[in-house]
Amino acid sequence: MSGIALSHRFYEHAVRPLLGGRRHAAALLGEGSEVLGLDDAVSTDHDFGPRVQIFLPDGGHPPSFAALPDVFEGHPTFFAAADRNGGAPGHQVEVTTAGAFFARRLGVDPAGGLGVADWLLTPTQTLATLTAGAVFHDPDGELTGRRAALRWYPADVWRYALAAGWLRVAQEEAFVGRAGAVGDDLGSRLVAARLVRELVRLAFLIERCWAPYPKWLGSCFARLDLAATAGPALAAATAAADWRDREAALVTAAGVLATATNDLGLAAPVDPAPRRYYTRDIRVLFADRLTVALTAAITESEVRAMVDRLGGRRGGPIGTLPGTIDQVTDSTEILGDPARCRRAGPLLGLAGHPHE
Repeated sequence: MSGIALSHRFYEHAVRPLLGGRRHAAALLGEGSEVLGLDDAVSTDHDFGPRVQIFLPDGGHPPSFAALPDVFEGHPTFFAAADRNGGAPGHQVEVTTAGAFFARRLGVDPAGGLGVADWLLTPTQTLATLTAGAVFHDPDGELTGRRAALRWYPADVWRYALAAGWLRVAQEEAFVGRAGAVGDDLGSRLVAARLVRELVRLAFLIERCWAPYPKWLGSCFARLDLAATAGPALAAATAAADWRDREAALVTAAGVLATATNDLGLAAPVDPAPRRYYTRDIRVLFADRLTVALTAAITESEVRAMVDRLGGRRGGPIGTLPGTIDQVTDSTEILGDPARCRRAGPLLGLAGHPHE
């Protein structure tokens, strides 16, 4: 039984009867592989068991769960963990309000809408865990409405994130051949792996899906439509023993994703064919052409002002775009801490964003 199915049964048969008719919502959202539907037998080796979040109205009186069984359908319901309950055994029924639950993970309650800074400072892995999972009961639509508000970026924030993603590719795409040509095969492989990761993350942006944290990036990529067309070339790039084969696979994958970006209709189309890197015997997409096209199409006043303020490289049309918080850093200690993410506004070029 999947973790979501187990938790749904736990809610219906063990938790809901103890709520005494209180008006509530119930779900399994947030942290945990089972929320993404990726739990398996290995997932049960620590702290795995039926769990659920119960959302009460503001000021609602929390119920007692002292009558919960110690075991439900063969799984323990009480756990000792250093980061919960002071290390004392406790159940995994979280009682909260909808506003507090989302604000603790985002730094803002999405019921009031998200501004540009809120979007850019929220990791996609967090958005993935709040829009996946399952809602078991939501009579007032408090969870459904908040999850709908987090479904995807506004159009110009989306353009900005795509532009920054393609810029990251542009900054290193020539290094695969450059390192390989001087005999640095390990260096060439390292850059290729970095580029594969960036292209995979671009695939999520193109398909309007939130990218998860690294453990499940490949598994969730396999669910995307682009996995069928770009996936083989991306795999070939990571496996290639020769830098020229590596380079060929990368430009093939990049071309597929550039075509898919064009097909979104968010900006003027860019020729997805690879080309020579200046006078060198190196082939690249020149991915910053997509950055230029996408940023040129941005019209929303706040995003446009940020792009203009950041300026272009050497005064030219290629923007110096830091991107979203998870394009700037992949540190778990940052991305897993909403307060730290919220303090990164100046790093992302967000003018006037408070240091919280």
